[in-house]
Amino acid sequence: MKISRFEVTPLTNRGLLLQVHTDEGLIGLGAPMNYEHGRTVERAIMDMSDYLIGRDPLQIEDHWQTLFRSSYSRQMPILLSALSGIEMACLDILGKTVGLPVWKLLGGSVRDRVRVYGGASSATPELAADNARQKVAEGFTAIKTTPFPDPVRAIETPAGIDKVISIIASMREAVGPQIDIAIDFHRATSPAFAKLLLRELEPLRPFFVEEPTRAMPDNVGPLLELARSTTIPIATGERCATRWGFRELCEQKAAAIIQPDIRHCGGVLEMKKIAALAEIHEITIAPHSAADPLGVVASVHAMAGTPNFLIMEYGGGGGEGFFTEALQMKDGFVELPQGPGWGVEIDPEGLKAFTHQGPWRMRTMRRHPEDGSYSDF
Repeated sequence: MKISRFEVTPLTNRGLLLQVHTDEGLIGLGAPMNYEHGRTVERAIMDMSDYLIGRDPLQIEDHWQTLFRSSYSRQMPILLSALSGIEMACLDILGKTVGLPVWKLLGGSVRDRVRVYGGASSATPELAADNARQKVAEGFTAIKTTPFPDPVRAIETPAGIDKVISIIASMREAVGPQIDIAIDFHRATSPAFAKLLLRELEPLRPFFVEEPTRAMPDNVGPLLELARSTTIPIATGERCATRWGFRELCEQKAAAIIQPDIRHCGGVLEMKKIAALAEIHEITIAPHSAADPLGVVASVHAMAGTPNFLIMEYGGGGGEGFFTEALQMKDGFVELPQGPGWGVEIDPEGLKAFTHQGPWRMRTMRRHPEDGSYSDF
């Protein structure tokens, strides 16, 4: 069996669908990272296809090492996004070839189902409470929110601090102590302001606080200082890639939870290696997966047999309308797929509905209305 061609489809949910075709008719599905640079990722995939077409798709590790090590700058996110999607597609082909789900090929499972959390918007305390209750009604036992509807100053006023605390307090009151509430700062806060917020949030007992400052993957020092200043578990890592990108974070223990994204960290096998690195430092893993459902599916397979798994994002959902049979979430958990490969199939009509049309648009910078200065996000 040989790889015959590559097909990339841009999706409306900021995702990319990669289909790797073989000369025996098997098609492997991959989900490379897209966000605002889908055309560039697609070009990188096609550049890599020049090497891969005509080769055995089951030589997964060798292809990964060749493509990774032949790059002058090995940590380039665009190239790693392309490589992640290709690796996923080849694993799907392997599973379909032997008739087994990918998680079984990775050594089997250490759990029967995978816990997930849902996202809840929180522009106001009232909206935050309503959305939290809605997520619980949908079956989630854990939710995550970003309580910064407006641009954030390096040091906010007491009123600004009170607004954030009131949002989280309203969610806690709405759902009670049995539901986990995670808070995503999304790098919007300076280390000094983050330290103030973490102290004020401690009585509300968050599940974790994600990306509390503009640290990773650029500068681990401020994150380490924050982690040592609070009892709240700190999570980060969605912007990091490969085990080398997580090495310092884990060795310094600058976070209690790491959050690699399977769509650009290097793929499934690389995520397993990242998780093993974290495990020896007593750090848990909570994969980031905010966009497309195939990334969610691949993450479920990767986490099935990962001992230090904590929870994962269900941002892409179960693929309703996109897969012929969507994942099912119940009581905050997703059952392990049982079909060969990823255990899902793309619905042709659903793919048409989810295909992105029109020009690509980059996300615009958030700016403060008072002076026009930027606010990171």
